[in-house]
Amino acid sequence: MVSVHTSPLATPGVGDAGGLNVYVAELSKRLGERGLGVDVFTRRCDPDIPDVVDINEHARVIQVSAGPVGEVAKEDLPHHLEEFTAAMEPHVAEHQVLHSHYWLSGLVAAELRARRRIPMTHTMHTMARVKNELKGTHHVGEPDVRERGEAAIVAAADILTANTDDESAELQRHYHARPEQIAVVPPGVDLHTFHPCDQPKTRAQLGVAQDAEVILFVGRIQPLKSPDTLIRAAARLVADNPERHHRLRLIIIGSPSGPEASWASSLPDLVDELQIADVVEFRPHSPRAELFRWYCVCDVVGVPSYNESFGLVALEAQACGRPVVATDVGGLRHAVDDGETGLLVSGHDPAEWANALGSILDDPEGARWLGATAAVHAATFSWSNTAASTLRAYAAAQRAYARGEHP
Repeated sequence: MVSVHTSPLATPGVGDAGGLNVYVAELSKRLGERGLGVDVFTRRCDPDIPDVVDINEHARVIQVSAGPVGEVAKEDLPHHLEEFTAAMEPHVAEHQVLHSHYWLSGLVAAELRARRRIPMTHTMHTMARVKNELKGTHHVGEPDVRERGEAAIVAAADILTANTDDESAELQRHYHARPEQIAVVPPGVDLHTFHPCDQPKTRAQLGVAQDAEVILFVGRIQPLKSPDTLIRAAARLVADNPERHHRLRLIIIGSPSGPEASWASSLPDLVDELQIADVVEFRPHSPRAELFRWYCVCDVVGVPSYNESFGLVALEAQACGRPVVATDVGGLRHAVDDGETGLLVSGHDPAEWANALGSILDDPEGARWLGATAAVHAATFSWSNTAASTLRAYAAAQRAYARGEHP
């Protein structure tokens, strides 16, 4: 596997680490458990991490030196791809399939496919043309170099994996991928770490009042994820019912990320402006075992992203038996069963979000039903299933390459 810009060893929610990290780490682990040898090549960012780190008996992470050791802005990484490719090339001769994640990695894999004649599978995770189509008015758009890079990757890859049928259609509409070139491989959720839990006990452990109404946001703090929508919705909930002020809590867990990282500093000012400083709590991202406890604490999880290829946070929350309110876009339409495991909201109007969140907070019995159904729904998304579907995609890539279906 190739994951240039972010390592599966990184903590999701910090810097550029997110759902992609979880995906690569979990998929590698599950493929290794099936006896498949998996090497994940990633750019060296931390000099203290060994050259090779074992994930399990058959899967490992290999650090590749390319550019300065340390954090490099994602938009500057294309300048280091040639060096990454050259450093990785001696290691790939023994590999049967290249599987790249995100466009930066895809450019590396496409070059190595041509040089070393190895079948290539690629997973986009997000697509520039989709993000640009759905971005907010004041959000920074994805650059042309990324759009061109993704088009070149689609032209080179033997198989593209998509999270959903909708993402498959987007690959065809935006990048002219061929239907037979695409394998739909839904992501999974770690059902051992995330599972239904004892909310009163966890609240007592973390010092959260038993009668609190807790909304949770988990993710990178950036405009795309739109935590400001939840802040404005919380203010609306308080304005509509002042008695709610003393018990409502919005907990935002995550760290600034991306070229708009400075945007995160505007959120405390927004909270002060809306006079809900005693309602909103900002927390740095937590290790996954600790994150599980915050899912347990909350009553509902908000996922107000402008776009998600799937939305692993929504799956994790539901696996913990928590209903989710999410934007009616992309993969969130598949991760959340509207009316059955949570609610989908069109757009980012704070009033509509307040209504959706309030409808769950005001109906504890209905919320418990949604949560129970959510846990059953999430249990159908296992990483073992993802690994099995990925193995089928690898076999399809090998067959397509052997037939010469792609240049």
